[in-house]
Amino acid sequence: MGAGGDEVDVHDISPMAWRLLRVAAGYSQRDVEKQLDDIMQAHISMLESDTRSLSDDRLQQLFDIYRPNLTDEQIDALVVNF
Repeated sequence: MGAGGDEVDVHDISPMAWRLLRVAAGYSQRDVEKQLDDIMQAHISMLESDTRSLSDDRLQQLFDIYRPNLTDEQIDALVVNF
């Protein structure tokens, strides 16, 4: 990968990687709920447990929240390995 998030396709991020990205970025599910309008903690939980996906726009918004708090190496490691 090596793109550090700039070229990450949010559809290629696994449920476990979504959870690890959130935790590594320093967010709880409740924190995410506060950051994005019309998203609930349950939506994040379902995404991370692979029982529901989010719209393309929501996935990108979620990734955009996490990205500034992570290094390129962290993003690569989590998305590629999980």
